[in-house]
Amino acid sequence: VQSNLRWKVDQEVADRICNFNRHYAEHSGYFQGITEFLQEAKNLSADGEITFYDSNTGKPLYYAPRGRTMADFLAESRNHGWPSFRDAEVNWDYVRILPNGETVSVDGTHLGHNLPDGKGNRYCINLVCVAGNPDGGSASS
Repeated sequence: VQSNLRWKVDQEVADRICNFNRHYAEHSGYFQGITEFLQEAKNLSADGEITFYDSNTGKPLYYAPRGRTMADFLAESRNHGWPSFRDAEVNWDYVRILPNGETVSVDGTHLGHNLPDGKGNRYCINLVCVAGNPDGGSASS
């Protein structure tokens, strides 16, 4: 993984979850303890969104919120324990869903799983796997 992950997420946890892993996840609610991420979300303008980048490659994977508010995004994420993205928030150029529901980047980074609900596809994604910087560089958002 990149050496300068955003929001001060744990690099060792990121490496363990994002690489050489097909089943495991950061613990439920991990993202709620990442104050830098929550502060960025809180300070987002009403029409703003956060771009979530692959923690290995820096490719943009998700954009949230889209089609809902940040409060709605965070509430759903809290309810399920992981950042929870919907189809409109996925960058399909770089994200794939495997037949078993595993969600990966086109470069093989394990991201999480698709756990559909009554509203449609819900991608429960490990924050440590989408805390990269654009194209491997450094960024603040």
